[in-house]
Amino acid sequence: MLGRWCFIFLMAFVLVAQAQMASTTGAPLGSGAGVHSPNSPFKPLQERADVLSWNFLTAVKTKNVKNRLLPVFPADIQALNKKKQRVQGFMMPLEPGESQKHFLLSSVPLTCSFCVPGGPESMVEVKTKTAVKYSMEAVVVEGTFAVLEDDPYGLYYRMTDATPVK
Repeated sequence: MLGRWCFIFLMAFVLVAQAQMASTTGAPLGSGAGVHSPNSPFKPLQERADVLSWNFLTAVKTKNVKNRLLPVFPADIQALNKKKQRVQGFMMPLEPGESQKHFLLSSVPLTCSFCVPGGPESMVEVKTKTAVKYSMEAVVVEGTFAVLEDDPYGLYYRMTDATPVK
């Protein structure tokens, strides 16, 4: 139950930040990954050839359907659906504890006061086979990747049966 409330809180935080960013910068909703400030004490993610790029995953448009914003994925992103993939990001735990089996990966660390989180296009919900030790450093996970057309929580991506990659 606590995990559901943590998840709802995190999603609300991201959506409010995204709306504030759109109203102050003129950037449209759903446009790009979070912003990693050069003032941040955290190292930005280094591009890796063996993981999906956040620049690639955030190339999503949105459409308004009955007062809901739904994703419109390009064909190359849709082609990832139900295929084994790797994603690198910063853990956002959904439950208390040192190890996590269900968490979000974000393109920027939410613990960074200098970093502006992106919207749902810059997060992946992850469900792992075995618990992964929480880290403030970037982690890489591999699993079955899902592209979500109409998720009830507003997520765009999910990874299941994931395992950590060193």
